Amino acid sequence: MIIKYKGQIVSEKVRLADNFFTRLLGYMFSRKPVFDDGILFDVPHGNSIHTFFMRFDLDVVFLDQHKKVIKIFRGLKPWRITWVYRKARHVLELPAGKLPAEVNIGDTLEVVNV
Repeated sequence: MIIKYKGQIVSEKVRLADNFFTRLLGYMFSRKPVFDDGILFDVPHGNSIHTFFMRFDLDVVFLDQHKKVIKIFRGLKPWRITWVYRKARHVLELPAGKLPAEVNIGDTLEVVNV
């Protein structure tokens, strides 16, 4: 899966976490990002995330059903938890620094299944 912003690739080889186990595990217990470019979580009823048991910082993007950005955390440290974002239907986790600085709340990301 590829994530794009304004036609430019933000992330390649993004893994989809769309079931209980893949959503549960994510990047937990990894010493470094196992997935080169990120994980896209499908969350059916809004969500928050935590970074418990993580060993590196993340860029986290909460997206609505149309892939519109509703919240961004840049450089979210391990052992943190976010608020619940009820409109969120997807959460994109990227290694810290991977999310382009020009991506802002209200922007739309394109998800391309490969």
